[in-house]
Amino acid sequence: MGKLQSKISFHTSKYRADGSVEETGPVRAVQQHGPTHTDAVTSVAALKPDLCVSGGRDKSVAVCSWRSGAVLRRFIGHEREVTKVTSGLDSNRVFSASRDKTVMMWELHGTSGPSQHFPGHDLVVTGLAVSPDASQLCTGSRDNTVCKWDTETGECLGRAAISRNLVTHLCWVPGEPYVIQTSEDKTIRIWDSRELQVAHTFPAKQHIQTCCDVSHDGRYCLSSSSGSAGEGGEATLWDLRQTRNQVREYKGHFQTTTLCVFLPRGPALAPSIATSSYDSTVKVWDRDTGGRG
Repeated sequence: MGKLQSKISFHTSKYRADGSVEETGPVRAVQQHGPTHTDAVTSVAALKPDLCVSGGRDKSVAVCSWRSGAVLRRFIGHEREVTKVTSGLDSNRVFSASRDKTVMMWELHGTSGPSQHFPGHDLVVTGLAVSPDASQLCTGSRDNTVCKWDTETGECLGRAAISRNLVTHLCWVPGEPYVIQTSEDKTIRIWDSRELQVAHTFPAKQHIQTCCDVSHDGRYCLSSSSGSAGEGGEATLWDLRQTRNQVREYKGHFQTTTLCVFLPRGPALAPSIATSSYDSTVKVWDRDTGGRG
């Protein structure tokens, strides 16, 4: 993750892959700690206010401190690269997916081995979402399927297949039985986890949908698109309430937007989102106006 940086930068810049520079306002430099893995980091997720979990090409899952960068736990059990990591509200459990077609559950305060296995997909697992009460897990894969699992027993509770539905990401709607899913078929689907059926499909976009996130209040969904040479690469805000329509697009990346997230809202801050892209930039947007921070 690089070397530790502790100084304050008063005029930071966003550097693009084409060499151009986008000036921003004053901001505190991000602290970088490293290295946590022996190969590229493929996924990272918040675990607790002071902890994060990451997965890497070195097949390992690591739990680290935000403050010190110290690796507190390392879990090894996958046979191939870790593709996704996540944690539910029960943050003492960590879930990881891999190119070895499996999903594993790890106990933060348990042994170094997995406490549960979730085998069953035929190809790399690319989506991972835990229910609000941590009793169920939804997984998605490039094998065109979405599966639901009991986290205690490891039993597969349901399996649904849709032609050409190469899953890219999954996220659970807070307080609801719904799971949002993005796909290489350019669509965003809402799954009802109770029967594992598609409850709604948003109008297809022009490019592959790479990632999704749900706002903390469960009212909005965010998706990101593939792109190149300035075409595509946008993030899209969707209304999850009755209208379920497209609200806004955030355009400004020059290549595929790989990640989109709703940022925590402070008492004096406007609702914001963040996106990252293959164009080497991370951008922060005003959710309601589309302006960049």
